Amino acid sequence: MIEPGAVVNLVCGWWFDYDQGNFEAWPAYFTADAHFSCRTDTGQTAYEEFVRADVQGREALLAWQEDHRRHSPYPLRHNGTNVHVTNADADGADFRSYIFVTQIVGSQVSNLSTARVTGRVRMEGGSLRLAALHVVLDTADSVEFDAVPGHRAD
Repeated sequence: MIEPGAVVNLVCGWWFDYDQGNFEAWPAYFTADAHFSCRTDTGQTAYEEFVRADVQGREALLAWQEDHRRHSPYPLRHNGTNVHVTNADADGADFRSYIFVTQIVGSQVSNLSTARVTGRVRMEGGSLRLAALHVVLDTADSVEFDAVPGHRAD
């Protein structure tokens, strides 16, 4: 079985190396058949084209990620929080987490985004790797919980 701490370490390591643009480290994070997707929760932002992705395979995933990172701000910080395993089996483990993304504007920390992240890890070539990583950026305005469709308690 995959240890939950190893999942946390892998996911947080990915965000660090992504933010720093450590491109040479990136291939080791993903399985050969990895799937990456990214979108906003509303699909209604001016930057949809920039963030939208649905790519399969390590090479396609890395190409999209590198292009996206090279056209993103620096410094940029994806703070992976609440990373936890939701299911583990003989083939791997599923996880979910939040990310809190910041940048610097006018010498001040500026909140850029938050998101829900889900994914799957599995062993490949003797190393734990990301087999799936799915990011849904929060763009909808916050409202009272009971006002959200599908979240009513009654």
